[in-house]
Amino acid sequence: MRVALDVSAAPVRLAGAGRYVAELARHLDGVDLELVTRRDDEDRWRVPGTTVTGLVSTPRPLRLLEEAFWLGWSPPARRSDVWHSPHYTMPYLTRTPVVVTIHDMTFFTHPEWHEPAKVRFFRSAISRAARRASAVVCVSETTADEFRELRPRGRVIVAPHGVDLTRFSPEGVDDASRLHDAGLDGVGLVVLFVGTLEPRKGVDTLVSAFARVMSRQPDAELWLVGQEGWGVHVDELCQRAGVSSRVRRMGFVPDDLLGPLLRRATVVAYPSRGEGFGLPVLEALACGATVVTTRATVMEEVAGGCATLVTPGDVEELAQALEMTLDGAGADPASRARGVARAREFTWEESARRHLVAYEAART
Repeated sequence: MRVALDVSAAPVRLAGAGRYVAELARHLDGVDLELVTRRDDEDRWRVPGTTVTGLVSTPRPLRLLEEAFWLGWSPPARRSDVWHSPHYTMPYLTRTPVVVTIHDMTFFTHPEWHEPAKVRFFRSAISRAARRASAVVCVSETTADEFRELRPRGRVIVAPHGVDLTRFSPEGVDDASRLHDAGLDGVGLVVLFVGTLEPRKGVDTLVSAFARVMSRQPDAELWLVGQEGWGVHVDELCQRAGVSSRVRRMGFVPDDLLGPLLRRATVVAYPSRGEGFGLPVLEALACGATVVTTRATVMEEVAGGCATLVTPGDVEELAQALEMTLDGAGADPASRARGVARAREFTWEESARRHLVAYEAART
């Protein structure tokens, strides 16, 4: 079977959905795989055993127009058995069976978490995928249950993300020197957040909760790792809460530093209000970290009983969970071992295998 995978939406700095696309490209075995890239982005996608074709324009508006009206008839589409669009959108015009990945349904369930223009665009794209895609991949049972309410035409396959156990494991290599080079040694207790800074991630709740903990934990710091999103003014939040001197904003960090940070943290706090999967929770568990995240969300599904759960948006409950963890300086070895075992249930190889099921379903 020949599959064309459109990787043109993946940014250079991989996180979340971008990480998913890159790992899928690396782990899809058993198919003749062609990666369709931006014209200036071919080199980083050269995976052994695949074909790389640079067709797509770099500016996002042009890329979306090309996908809608041309890529479905492009040479990679015509010579493939399946076209895979891994980020909600799909070609409008094509005779090739199309698989679409739906990462989350919050554009429908919580539009206030997104910019209005994105809500309109992605609601339209997801609805089109429900009507026209030959098969749909959802990254969690939570997302699949919500997507099925649109009564999709094609089969829905759940393919959870995996975790790279070479980068995310309890045993690090040169962690101390990497942290020293980044100026991050000599710190006591660390509350670590990893994620894009946007409203649904609960950074406002975390900053307020840390302010309550800070006075009783004089050597604790809050480290915020992640790219700037929209709608969250972290500096203002920290100033109002009086925590600016104890918060480090790190922005995007390279792959070789993320694992050491997760292993170094006293607690990883991921108080997201809701999303499609919650990859930072899985990566933190794989590193043996103590995790605090939110109940009745997909993060509870991913953690599988191996994280402390709090109500989304509840500052006091989050503060109590953080303080309990900081007082005990992290979890006991048995709890860490359970988290590591849980994370190892999620592999990119298994995710890729489930995608093969989706491809077979699409072309039958």
